[in-house]
Amino acid sequence: MRNTTVLGIDVGGSGIKGALVDVMSGEMLTERIRLETPQPAMPDSMAEVVAEIVREFDWEGKVLGCGFPAIVKGGVARSAANIHHSWIGVNIEALLEEVTGCRVHALNDADAAGIAAMQFGAGRDILGTVILITIGSGLGSALFTDGFLVRNTELGHIFLNGMIAEHYASDATRKQLELDWEEWGGRFNQFLNHVERVFSPDLILLGGG
Repeated sequence: MRNTTVLGIDVGGSGIKGALVDVMSGEMLTERIRLETPQPAMPDSMAEVVAEIVREFDWEGKVLGCGFPAIVKGGVARSAANIHHSWIGVNIEALLEEVTGCRVHALNDADAAGIAAMQFGAGRDILGTVILITIGSGLGSALFTDGFLVRNTELGHIFLNGMIAEHYASDATRKQLELDWEEWGGRFNQFLNHVERVFSPDLILLGGG
């Protein structure tokens, strides 16, 4: 195995996914494993799902990168929008290191996706203002100015039409309200138009789980 390989974990409100990735090339080296996020999505039960993925890859004691659906500062969760509120104040890195034996680095999930897009995807070599929006259980965001990440922007938590934007236009909302694609697309375009008015980005990228 290459010495630039890490186990990438994407923690979401409905699923927890993992695959081995070469962080120098951006290449996914294995098929992705996806397990359901336990409900309620509390720290101990979610950490055990991550540990199960680590065991599947025989990855104990190695490097693990975790994209997490929260504001993450110094490895600690500072919000909990689509997971249980008991995550707030939990040191994600310390908890996952304890249950997996891995060396863990955690950051906001959309920030992680944005870094990948800027290094290996459509954002590569793009200067100016670039915004990635991730669509899933919520609406995540990553904001870059001249290639530099502004961490934890969480634009899905701005207010739109009197409510939190991700409660208005996320994929989870589409499913919950049984919106057809045209109805949901209208809502999502309102969100994008609002983001564009505020930031005047040079590029908007879309992604999701």
